[in-house]
Formats: sequence, C-alpha cells, structure tokens
Amino acid sequence: MSNEKTIVITGAAGFIGSCMAHYLNDAGFTHLVLVDDFSRIDKVRNLNGVCFKLKVHRDQLAEWLNTHPQKIDFILHLGARTDTTEQDYEVLKKLNLDYTKTLWEICTTKSIPLIYASSAATYGNGELGYKDEEQIIPALKPLNPYGVSKNEFDIWALEQKHQPPFWIGLKFFNVYGPNEYHKGRMASVIFHAFNQISKDGNSRLFRSHNPEYADGGQLRDFIYVKDILKVISWLMKKTAKNGIYNLGTGKARTFKDLSTAVFDTLKLPVHIEYIDTPIDIREKYQYFTEAEMSKLKNAGYQEAFYSLEEGVKEYVGQYLDKDKYFE
Repeated sequence: MSNEKTIVITGAAGFIGSCMAHYLNDAGFTHLVLVDDFSRIDKVRNLNGVCFKLKVHRDQLAEWLNTHPQKIDFILHLGARTDTTEQDYEVLKKLNLDYTKTLWEICTTKSIPLIYASSAATYGNGELGYKDEEQIIPALKPLNPYGVSKNEFDIWALEQKHQPPFWIGLKFFNVYGPNEYHKGRMASVIFHAFNQISKDGNSRLFRSHNPEYADGGQLRDFIYVKDILKVISWLMKKTAKNGIYNLGTGKARTFKDLSTAVFDTLKLPVHIEYIDTPIDIREKYQYFTEAEMSKLKNAGYQEAFYSLEEGVKEYVGQYLDKDKYFE
C-alpha cells in the first residue's frame, strides 16, 4: 500500500482505534480520517501525536463519505458501543447495527474496502463452540444485548448479495493494552488488577458461580492489542477471502494466570481476593472463550501471537507502570 492512501478509522479516539492510528502512522500512513464524537476529555491523550488529515464527527460520517469527492482507500470500522452491561437495545441497534449497515452500503456503492469489528460476545456460552464457520452464525445465542447487536450485523452482512469489493469482520476476543485508560468498568482485568495492586497490594477477581470452574479459573482468550493491529494491517493488503474471522490467540488462560502475571511483572507476592460477580452480569457471564484460529492461519497469517505473560509484561512494564500511552 502506498502511504498516500486515505484511510478512515471509526472509534479513532477509543482504545483500539487510537492504537491503530498510531500504528498506521508508524508505517508511514498520515492521510487518516479520524471518526469519533471527540467529546470526552478522558480520550484526548489517546490521540496525542497522531498525524491525520481530518477529523469527522461520527454522526456526520455518512454525509461526508457521500459528498467527499476524494477516493477513500479503506475504512476500518472499529467504533461501537462496547458496554456489555448496556440493556437498552435501541442504543446498541443504532450505534452497532444500523450504523454499520450504513457504512457497508456506502462501501458497496463506492467500492471501498471495509474491515469491521465484531466480537467473541456473539458466541454466548459456547454451545456451538468457538469456530468461525459462517454457517453457524445465525444459530448463535449471545448472552447480552451487546453481543446480539454484533451478531445481528454479522448475520445481515452474510445475507447481502451486494458487498464491498473486499470486506472482513473480525471477532475480537478479550483485547487488552495501552489506551484503555478511559474505559472504566469495561477496561481489561489487567488494567484493573494493576490499579488494585498499586493501591493496596491485592488483586480482586470475580468468584466463580459455576461449579465447573474454581474461583479465578474462569478462562478467556486474552489478546494483546498489538496483535490486533498486526492482523488488521496484514488484512489490509487484501490477502484473505471476504468473510468473518476470529481474532484471539487460540489459547484460553485463567484469570488467575492473568493476575499472577501482573504481580510477577511488578515483582510482588501474589495476593488475590475473590469477590462476588455483580448481579447485573452474573447470569450472562462467559466462563470460557477460546478462538479457533485455523481460518486466519489458512488464509496465510503465520505470525506468532504474544503469550499472556509477554503481553502483560510489556503492557504493565512499558505503559501502565509509566502512565504512558501508545506511541
């Protein structure tokens, strides 16, 4: 790709979107169109130092794309309402489902390649496994409205006869890394563990309310944000077939492993306290996720992913402990 290409990034002030903007800058791409609402002060530092061409408010993006005469070379749709505790489906339908449909239709009409973020939340409690086979997507049963909104778009996309010239949906598993400072409750367990340990020497994890799992034995596929960026950059070269792909490490790890890795990085003794899972998420809690990654590998992606220990060591040691942002 020429670095003169114009790339649109939605959710650009957020966690993954801002990291993507920095990453593209590092690769020589400065013709970036950053899309977000840009109203939150706590997201400002995420974009410090980013070279870009234009900022567009998310509510004005469709109009801008339809009236802008210059060729758009790629849209990376990383923006969404990502709160898994949001119960108002109309909010999620507007921001996650309808908004993405509009972008899809514009990309189709204007022949713009599109990569968009789906989610492992679409898999629910995993009755059908975690394999990214597109024929099972209509049968998936997400556990919360956020997961429903993401799955509804995946279903819709697969039904469309008219498509962008190149499109990829990525089911992100549990992403962690720099620039998630603003996410509050929705930030990664690593972020919360670091802050808890720094404050009082303890890490607090949810107690298991499932007899099949020990306290701290809940398993998730944790993926470092830098692996997300590498995969997206690789996909932008259009080396994979259109479709929906998992994006995790392919290796589930326990929350106890994760918390222990934070203590080890800080060179502190492990001290974990278990607390009840909040009532509002207890019945909708995923106890196990693990990405089946053969589809992406078969498409040609062969780079190794950060192990949990490698990712935590870098994130905690180079970013959280120094109050640094992705740059």
